This record gives sequence, structure tokens and C-alpha cells, in this order.
Amino acid sequence: MVNRRVAWLAVLTACGLLAVLFCAVWVFPRLLDPPLGMAALRDVASAQARIQLQQAQAQLANNARSAILQGLAGLVLVAGAVATWRQVHIGRQGQITDRYTKAVDQLASRSVVVRIGSIYAMERIAKNSGADRDAILFLLGAFVRIHSPWPVGARRAAAPPAAVDENLPWMRVRAPDIQAAMGTLGRLPRSREEPAISLSRVDLRSVALRDSRLNGSRFRYANLARSVLGGVWLEHADLAGADLRLVPLDPAHLAGANLSRASLQGANLRHADLRHANLRGANLDGAQLTGAQADQATIWPEGFDPGQRHQRDIIENGT
Repeated sequence: MVNRRVAWLAVLTACGLLAVLFCAVWVFPRLLDPPLGMAALRDVASAQARIQLQQAQAQLANNARSAILQGLAGLVLVAGAVATWRQVHIGRQGQITDRYTKAVDQLASRSVVVRIGSIYAMERIAKNSGADRDAILFLLGAFVRIHSPWPVGARRAAAPPAAVDENLPWMRVRAPDIQAAMGTLGRLPRSREEPAISLSRVDLRSVALRDSRLNGSRFRYANLARSVLGGVWLEHADLAGADLRLVPLDPAHLAGANLSRASLQGANLRHADLRHANLRGANLDGAQLTGAQADQATIWPEGFDPGQRHQRDIIENGT
């Protein structure tokens, strides 16, 4: 049934093309420049003049025919170019789909090297295909949550450890695939319409995310102790209850971020942008705040009065 329908469509298309060609060669030129009949040449006395007029009229018809045929040829070329582009586009989409499917399969590999290769392949796919970017962001976020949870299986956030383990190897050493995934999440360009990355209750201790862009991401109760976050963009991010002890955040873009109940002991917040940030209940013991930018909308921990803020050299309201 399908083959017959395709055959009929091909026959109708061929007939249509022949009809257009006939009109272009015969009908349209005669309508534009009709041949001179005897009635039109009645007042021309010279036979030689009549012949010249008929030849001139025929030449006009030929010129019109040539113009029409050239226009049709141009349309055919344009149609061919469009069809070729469409085929190339379809082929490219098929290649991207194949690469994406292969990368997803490799992400479940037992080999850490294969998983890292899969993550970097996904990064390249996301940069080349905006339609797949959201799915890749979600997938890499889920990968981090599954493979690096904190704490395991708890519904409520556990209290942070009494001390930061400064002997813990850097993330690129102890879990290079998690480091690769986080690096990719921090590098991929995102628009305002794209969903926030969910990284709540994950173990990201000693991860390196310098200059990463993670605006709007959710890090509720995540453990980021001793991580390298200098220059990171976390505007409007949710860091409620996050462990940010001994974290260098100089400078950090934290405008509008939720840092309520966050542990910031010993963190370097020099020159950090804290405008509209919420630090209610945060622990700022030993945190360096020289040059941090704040405004009237910044919510400080209870008891952290203007005098203490002045002693810490915090710049409020741009002054």
C-alpha cells in the first residue's frame, strides 16, 4: 500500500513538472508576446517589413521563454540545495543521536576512564546541540547525585563533621569522573529558561570549580568543604545548610544566593558579591569578609550587627 502511494506520488510529481515545463516553453511566452497575425499586419504595406516584425515578435517570445526557463532552473537549484541541506541536517542529527546513545551507555561503564570519556563526549554534544543540553545537564546532575551522595540515605541533612578532613585527596584524584562531571556542568552555557541543576546532598569535598558558572543551582546540604570555588558564579543558587568550610571564594558571585544555615567557618569571602544574599543562621566564624559587597537586602546571621560588619571591612550599599 505504501509503495503504491509512493509510486502515484512520483507519477503526479512528474506530470506536474511536465505541465510546468510545457507552460514555460509554449503557453507563457505566447501570452506575454503573442505572434502577429494578418489582422495586426494589415496596415503594413511592405512584405519585408511584415517579415521583420514577425521575426522581432518571435525573438521577444524566445527571450521570454529563456527568462522563464532560467528562472525555473534557478528554482530547481534552490530546491536541490534545500533538499541537500535537509539531508545533511537529518544525517547530522542522526550522528548526534548515535553519539549521545553511545555516551549514555559508556556513562554506566565500570571503567572510570570510559566514564570520563563519556562525560567529555556529552559536553561536546551539548555545545553542538542545544536541543540535547537540558537532558545532558539533568543526566550529569543525576550521575553526581548517585555516585557521590552525602549523607547516604538520609532524608534530613546530617550535621557536618566536627572537623574538615584536610588530608582527603582532591576530587580529581579520589573521584576523577565526579570532577569531570562537575567541571562540565560548570562550563556548559545555559539560558534563563533552562532548568536549575539539582546537586543537593552530594559529597563534593575538595572539588575544583574555579570560575565555573552554576547560577541558580541547588546545593542544599551539600558538602563542599575545602573545595576550590574562586571566581565561581552562584547567583541565586540554593546553598542552604551547605558545608563551605575552608573554601576559597575570592571573589565569588553570590548575589541573591541562599546561604541560610550554611557552614562558612574559615571560608575566604573577600570581595564576594553578597547583595540580596540570605545568610540567616550561617556560621561565619573565622570567615574572611574584607571587601565583600552587601546591600540593605542582604540578610545577616542574628547578632552580626553593623559594628561587626564594619570591623570585617564589609562594603555595604556600595560605600
